[in-house]
Amino acid sequence: MAITAALVKELRERSGAGMMECKKALVETDGDIEVAIELMRKSGLAQADKKAGRVAAEGLVSIKIDDGGKTAAVVEVNCETDFVTKGDDFQNFVSGIADTALANKPADLDALLALPMADGTSVEDTRKNLIAKIGENMSVRRFEIVESKGVLASYMHGSRIGVLVNLEGGDETLGKDIAMHIAASRPVCVAESDVSPELIEKEKEIFSAQAAESGKPADIIEKMVTGRIKKYLKEVTLMGQPFVKDPDQTVEQLVKKANATVAGFVRYEVGEGIEKKQENFAEEVAAQMKG
Repeated sequence: MAITAALVKELRERSGAGMMECKKALVETDGDIEVAIELMRKSGLAQADKKAGRVAAEGLVSIKIDDGGKTAAVVEVNCETDFVTKGDDFQNFVSGIADTALANKPADLDALLALPMADGTSVEDTRKNLIAKIGENMSVRRFEIVESKGVLASYMHGSRIGVLVNLEGGDETLGKDIAMHIAASRPVCVAESDVSPELIEKEKEIFSAQAAESGKPADIIEKMVTGRIKKYLKEVTLMGQPFVKDPDQTVEQLVKKANATVAGFVRYEVGEGIEKKQENFAEEVAAQMKG
């Protein structure tokens, strides 16, 4: 049987093991995923099998900037409960991953997982060992490396929202102010030119449908839609938003006064985009009693 990438991915998600380990197990079992899991359990590679399917939507964000202030790493690592995020083991794990990413600048997530941490154990093996110790599913969800010729400034809102700003001109104080603004206002991108044409077209369709219900003439509807799009672009772009510390000026006006430019930003919020399972405790207890 052909060992497809999709099959390797499924086994990896279910077992919590590394990509090469999953591929090897599938080759040995002729693509039988259930037999492969059993084989990996016997060899101690799939300790996290039962936990791998559980939703990990809690976690921590970590940002590390090098001593020269020119390179930074942003990472998000997830677990199942907020309780685990308060433990030293998980916090040290997340911090160590950020250090590893910063030092090695891996090309992608697989490369990061394969890298050795400070004690010589790979990120992936450390993750599996921690799952076995703590008893919760965990995943290294994403990371980003940012290199700058200007100023890198960061802001952490607690441990769940992390923002990194790449600033050309200006100083660290300005960068931190902008990072705090981004944490609060959630811009999609820096400027209007960065908004994808597909997104604008989608919003136009929505606004056009809404305006058509007004019964106004086509030329008036077109002006209404144009106005709504302009308003929308100001709301979703960093440069168009009113600065949170001084709403009388936009972020664009703020950075222009400082002769600065925002080259880019990264905003991570723990669990964003992950669908959390809604638990009904009463139903769960009733089901257990029936069982």
